[in-house]
Amino acid sequence: MNGISQVILIENAVTGLFVLAGITFANYQMGIITLACALLGTWIGHACGADRTAVMQGLFGYNAVLTGLALSLNLAGGHRWWLALAGAAASVFITAAMMYVARNSAIPVLTLPYILLTWLLLLSPYHLGFFKISESLVPQDLSRVEFHREGTIQLLDGLIDGIGQVYFQQNIWASILILIGIFWAGWRLGLYAVIGTVVAWVTAYFLETEITFLNLGLYGYNAVLTILAVSAVFGSGHRLTGLIGILAAVFTVPVTAGLSSWLQPYGLPALTMPFVLVTWLVIGAREKFSRI
Repeated sequence: MNGISQVILIENAVTGLFVLAGITFANYQMGIITLACALLGTWIGHACGADRTAVMQGLFGYNAVLTGLALSLNLAGGHRWWLALAGAAASVFITAAMMYVARNSAIPVLTLPYILLTWLLLLSPYHLGFFKISESLVPQDLSRVEFHREGTIQLLDGLIDGIGQVYFQQNIWASILILIGIFWAGWRLGLYAVIGTVVAWVTAYFLETEITFLNLGLYGYNAVLTILAVSAVFGSGHRLTGLIGILAAVFTVPVTAGLSSWLQPYGLPALTMPFVLVTWLVIGAREKFSRI
C-alpha cells in the first residue's frame, strides 16, 4: 500500500488503500493492475536486496504503479497487460539506478524513471510491430492543431479530477476517495492537494486553455504533486514555503502546455514531467536562496 501512496509522495498504507479502492471502483481492471504492479515492485526490491527501509516505504513501488497504469491505458492489444507488468518490473531497476546516481545530490528521483520508460515504450510501436499503440495517441503537426475554447465548464468535475488524474482517474467518486486518502495522511496534505488543483484550474482558465482540458483536470494533477512536494515533503520550513508551493503549482500550467506542444508531434503525453521539472527547479533554487 505504501508503494501506491508514494505516487502522491505520501508514506501511508491507509492512504494507499483508499487510492486502490478509488481506482478499483472506477475500473476493476485498473485496480488489479495497480495492486499487481505495487506487489511486483516491492517484491523485486526485496528479492534483489534493496535497503529494507526503502522497500517498506514503498520507494520501489510507485514508479512501477505509474508505469503499469500508463502502459495498460496507452498501449493496445490483448498483450498490453503483460507489457504493463514487464514495464513495471523494468521501472524498479531504473529507479534503483537513478537513486544510486542521485545519492549525493539534493535532487530527488521522483517519477522520472516512469516517465522516461513510458515514453520509450510508447515510441517503440513505430519500429517494433509487437507493440500496438492506442489510437488516442496520434502524432500531430503543430501547424495543423486546432484550438477549441468553446464548451460548458464542469467546475466540480474539473477540480476533483485534477487530483484523480495523478492516477489517470477521470471519475469523481474515485477522485474523492483518493482525496480522502490524502486527508487521512494529514489535513495539511489534503489542504495542499485542494489548493493545488484549484490554483491550476484558475490559472489555466485565465490563460485561456481549452475547456475540455479544464473539465478533465489535465492541468491539475501536476500542480497537486508539485505543491505537495515543494510545500510539504521537501519543504524548507520557512514561512514562505506555502507561498512558494502555490507559485510552483501556478508555474506547472504553462510548463504542462509547453511540454504537451513539444511532445505532440510524437504523440506522447506529458505525464508527470512538469511536476518533476518544476520541483527540481525549486529545490535547486533553495540551494542558493536560503529564504525560500
